[in-house]
Amino acid sequence: MISVDGLTVEFGGTTLFKDISFVINEKDRIALMGKNGAGKSTILKIIAGEKTPSRGRVSAPKDAVIAYLPQHLMTEDNRTVFEETSQAFAHIFAMEKEIQDLNDQLASRTDYESPEYYQIIEKVSTLSEHFYGIAETNFDAEVEKILIGLGFVRDDFKRPTSEFSGGWRMRIELAKILLQKPDLILLDEPTNHLDIESIQWLEEFLINSAKAVIVISHDRAFVDNITSRTIEVTMGRIYDYKANYSNYLQLRKDRRVHQQKAFDEQQKMIAETEEFIERFKGTYSKTLQVQSRVKMLEKLELVEVDDEDTSALRLKFPPSPRSGSYPVIIDGLSKNYGNHNVFTDVGLTIERGERVAFVGKNGEGKSTLVKAIMGEIDFDGKLTLGHNTLIGYFAQNQASLLDENLTVFQTIDDVAKGDIRNKIKDLLGAFMFSGDNIQKKVKVLSGGERTRLAMVKLLLEPVNLLILDEPTNHLDMKTKDILKSALQDFDGTIILVSHDRDFLDGLAQKVYEFGNKKVKEHLYDIKGFLEKKKLDNLKELERSKK
Repeated sequence: MISVDGLTVEFGGTTLFKDISFVINEKDRIALMGKNGAGKSTILKIIAGEKTPSRGRVSAPKDAVIAYLPQHLMTEDNRTVFEETSQAFAHIFAMEKEIQDLNDQLASRTDYESPEYYQIIEKVSTLSEHFYGIAETNFDAEVEKILIGLGFVRDDFKRPTSEFSGGWRMRIELAKILLQKPDLILLDEPTNHLDIESIQWLEEFLINSAKAVIVISHDRAFVDNITSRTIEVTMGRIYDYKANYSNYLQLRKDRRVHQQKAFDEQQKMIAETEEFIERFKGTYSKTLQVQSRVKMLEKLELVEVDDEDTSALRLKFPPSPRSGSYPVIIDGLSKNYGNHNVFTDVGLTIERGERVAFVGKNGEGKSTLVKAIMGEIDFDGKLTLGHNTLIGYFAQNQASLLDENLTVFQTIDDVAKGDIRNKIKDLLGAFMFSGDNIQKKVKVLSGGERTRLAMVKLLLEPVNLLILDEPTNHLDMKTKDILKSALQDFDGTIILVSHDRDFLDGLAQKVYEFGNKKVKEHLYDIKGFLEKKKLDNLKELERSKK
């Protein structure tokens, strides 16, 4: 059991949160929720021992292992993927070396009766007992199992970590955490760089193999699937619900209704009391009653109604100019980078008005095919864009492509043309950039703010084919819902590359699965596709068992 007692964080004269207390029990699966800036990541850092609170403390058993996966991490190193992941067992290897060193000392010393000799024997015995209790683990097999679960292939094991992107390096760090079998796992946005299969694998692992877990995530399906308790951080305090995220939303709504009712009743009582005091304050026969009511008001604890995040993205795509019946036709398309074949003989036809999802493991060619459609790379085969196909493209790294030295206003002013230039402030306001915020430099914006700004650029020209590559990374649940709603109302054609099942649900009508150098068409929505995949995987498992 790990207890959080009276945590308070203050800086610059403001209080982020005050006197927060809760207990983390074994097998707890906790979602830490709250709007951006409420202090969620700060709480995780304090529990992980990476940040010190202004007041309060975290108490844990002496031998408890707390593992923390932050949003941004991993320094450069010269190890291979397998060597770096094996660092999860570094303390065990160090223990083995210490036992060997102590045994070497015992073999070379001759002071058999001395207190020092007995101390060495005692230390070797204690360490050996501890070591042999865990040394029967096949460390290499454990490392291999975790890495493959997180999407690596055996050919990756000997490659240096420096060859991998930030998302894959995040997975290496996650693998190290999972291998430590910690008493508490702290995860801050773990799904941002995982594909659907890896997210499902991580879910299974956390549900079946982890001890206690606290997660911050904007992936609703992931949070709903793994958690059974929700701690909301709001207005500097917390509310603790024994419920997953979807149930918590309803409970929070009910709580606010009760708070509002109590607030209204109290305000009415205060108004009536103040009226009584004002009316009779000069009346001798009512003096005691007046004084009593003045004291009562002074001692009254005011009912507070929790802040509602009323900032709302107002997002609507411009009407689409009509395109031909088939905006994208691909036949026999192949792509190689040197000796590396990404995919071969891809054929697909996307009709006007269709909404399709590209899914599959990372590295299987989803973004590569998008780049081929955009004309950004060479390829073999035939790719035809239909008559009057106008593409609006949001790349996976779109937010990082923005010029960091420009302000928010300049970013849009530089690309806006015609009448829209007179409405830049209105457009930015619809994306929650208003007042002084529009003069902020891009380099000080959060990941979510950068993504929103990149989305503004998409709205500057009417298009009829939207291609969105991982558009929901760094967006909170509320903003994702608004984007999803706008895409549902969009009257053009959509290609979505995404690992967010909740976002794709109700949006994608057809799924193209990338894997094994092929692209396979599934005439299902995302739920139907995942159910079929689960059945196919079970059948495959049965076949391999036989």
